[in-house]
Amino acid sequence: MPRYMVRASYTSEGLKGLIKDGGVARRDAVTAGVEAMGGSVETFLYAFGEDDVYVIVDVPDRITMASIALTVGASGAVSLSTTVMLTPEEIDEAIDKTFNYHPPGHSH
Repeated sequence: MPRYMVRASYTSEGLKGLIKDGGVARRDAVTAGVEAMGGSVETFLYAFGEDDVYVIVDVPDRITMASIALTVGASGAVSLSTTVMLTPEEIDEAIDKTFNYHPPGHSH
């Protein structure tokens, strides 16, 4: 299953909800939502800094991930950034798929 890292930053309304409901409740809600879409949450961690939450999810496909991101983003409680994650084995597959590339300014 494809794996994604989601970085989330709470809006002021989202922070109010977090304070009201608590961190465990938010993790459980996210996990339930991802599981309802056929996926699983591998990691859910809070952080200091530019992002408030880091979540790694496994979901069936990119359409499912887009649906999750659109639904959560439309809530207005958080802003999201989603990154596709690859295993070392997938990188090896990518390495095996080569093509003849010439950078700009270099002749063939």
